[in-house]
This record gives sequence, C-alpha cells and structure tokens, in this order.
Amino acid sequence: MTKAAEEKSQGQEEVAPAPLAHDEPPAPVPADPSAAPPKKRLPRVESLTGLRWWAAFFVFTHHMTNLAPLPIYKFLKFGTSGVTFFFVLSGFVLTWSAQPHTKVGTFYRRRFARIWPAHAVALLLAVFVFYRINPDPTMSWIKPFDIGVLLLSLVLLHGWSNDPTVLYAGNPASWTLSVEMFFYAYFPFVWRATQRLKLAGGLILCVAVVVVGAAYKLLLFHYPDTLPILPQPVFHSVAFLFGIGLAIALRSGWRPWIPFPVAFAVFAVGIYTLYYSGIHAKTFPLATTMGLTQKEILTVLYGLLILAVASRDMRGGRSLLRSKPLVALGQWSYSFYLVHATILYAIREFHGVAGPIGWSNLTWYAGVLALSIAASALLYKCVEHPLEKRLRGPR
Repeated sequence: MTKAAEEKSQGQEEVAPAPLAHDEPPAPVPADPSAAPPKKRLPRVESLTGLRWWAAFFVFTHHMTNLAPLPIYKFLKFGTSGVTFFFVLSGFVLTWSAQPHTKVGTFYRRRFARIWPAHAVALLLAVFVFYRINPDPTMSWIKPFDIGVLLLSLVLLHGWSNDPTVLYAGNPASWTLSVEMFFYAYFPFVWRATQRLKLAGGLILCVAVVVVGAAYKLLLFHYPDTLPILPQPVFHSVAFLFGIGLAIALRSGWRPWIPFPVAFAVFAVGIYTLYYSGIHAKTFPLATTMGLTQKEILTVLYGLLILAVASRDMRGGRSLLRSKPLVALGQWSYSFYLVHATILYAIREFHGVAGPIGWSNLTWYAGVLALSIAASALLYKCVEHPLEKRLRGPR
C-alpha cells in the first residue's frame, strides 16, 4: 500500500494519486447543439492544456514527499486535490466538445482509445514496482502478487471498491481511470438530458450538485450508521457534473470577465484556508464543516480557474498557458500522471528516502521531474497518441 493509501480517510478528499485529464482541449462546437453550426466557430480553449500541466505538477510535488520531503510537505498533500480538478475538467471538456449527432457507440470507442492503451502499458511497468511474490514488509507500498485484483485493474473496475488493496490495485494511479469510465458510461445520457439548458440551467446544475454533495458529507458524519458510504465513481460525480454545468453555461454565450490572476488568488487563498483550518481544527471557525466538505469547496475553486481560463480564451485574450512548451507538457500530462509515481517508488526501493526533511531535497525534485517528463513524452509519442488515432476511427 502506498503512503497515499495509508492516509486516505472516508468522507474527505482522498489522499491518493490524482488523475490527469483524459481528454484533450475541445474542438469548437456550435453554441446551440440543436441548431446549425454558425459561420463563426468558437475558439479552442487551448489554455486548458497548459493548465493541465500545472495541475499535474502539483500532484507530482505531493507524491515526491514520499521520496524527498520538503518542509512544506503537509501543505503539499493538497496536490492530491488534482483529482477534483481533472474530474471537473473532464466534465467541462466532454460537454464543450460534444456533438449532437455522435452515436453512443462511437463516443465509447473514442473514450476507450483515449485512456486504455497508455493505461495498459503503464500497468505492465507498475507491476514490477508495486508487486512481489514475497514482498518486503518494510516496503509498505509493495503488495503481494494477486492476479485477481490485477485483472480488475486492467479492465478498470477496481475503483468500485473502497478497500485500499483493491482500489489501488495495479498502477495505484489507475483508480481514477475506473472513476472516469463510470463518467463516460453515463455522459451520453446526461448530455441528451441537458443539451437544451442555457445559462441559468447550467449554473443551477453547478449549485445543485455542490449542495447535494456537501449535504451528503455532513449527513454521513452525523449519521454514519444510517447512510451508506458511496463508491468512488459515485462519490466523485459531483466534480464531473459541476464541469458539465460550467460548459453548458459557457456554450450558451456567457463570457464572464474574470482575470486569471484574480481567479488564481481566490484559489490560493481558498486552498490555504483549507490547509490552515485543518492544522488548527480546534480553534478555526467551521473547521470541521470545511474538512467534511473539502471536495465540494475544491470543486468550486478549481471550477473558477477553469472558468477564468476558458472565458479568456473565448474572448481572444493572451495567455502564457497557450505557449508551445506548456501545451507540449499538457499533452504529455496524462502519461506523466501514469508513470511518475512508478518511477518515484522504483527509485525509493533501491535508494531509500532521500534524507531528512529539508529544502536541499529540491535537487531530487528536479532530477525525478526530468526523468518523469522524458518517460511521459516517450509514452505519449510511442503509445498514447498513435494508438488513440488508430483506435478512435474517423471523426
């Protein structure tokens, strides 16, 4: 079991490997899906690709605390909140790029082509790092070889278990792919039910799912013997549906002017407040409520970042997130997500923890980051991108 698995607690944001967006930034679509395409098509939301990289890097900084802890390692645990960011982004991207006449079977085939080939290769590599016939008990992240849970991981069904041994089976990062598969399964039906919604409908959907999700967390805390603990795919649907609501609002023609520095400042203050309230739970007002509804708060904060970036791109504003280096890193971010923890734990097995907590460990961050980027570029160019093109079929 990884450190992430050990730290996980039900009812709050999981300390687990966070997923990267499994969908590229959307191609332009008509503002009204039921109408003929307008002459002037909406611009691509290309800055989201660059934003994906920074979210991936945030995840990386947390996982690196397992090898080379920094003095701020307690704050860096919020890197795992990337799981919420990418679920919101997934709902946004799928809705923004959805075409009204795409067949359900075609949609499923393209989603399979998007995530499974790279997952299968990364799983094969992860088995050699995270599994042994007779694992060393001092290496808690290495598990006994179990063909059953590995097969569940291969077909992406392991995310339905809350047992950490099953949930983090195979490549520990892949539990989020199991969650995504559930989103993909029901998305065509949500799309059909919501495609005629406009601004008000989209925003109401955003508010409704956050309220329902937060209410469930609070009720579960007060009535733990009455309410069931939801499986991860259902548990994380709040973020995905929130992303759908945002995309619906923007497709209607809404263009809120939210400067990205302002959105980022709100996000930074929000996430630091969550951190501070957690370490001062006895004295900070509403600390318990904030801890229980952490995922819903993060959903709103990350949604604000996505909204600011998307709105700026659609207005034609300048963005460093669209620069070639960040776009390339963003394109590799899914492969980066799949392989960086495997590389990190392989190094830890043969070297051990880097040393005492300190800023000198930043040199390890640089080295492992460079190695992980190189591996992700290779996986993207040799497996992820070419096999997706081959399997997804004609557009």
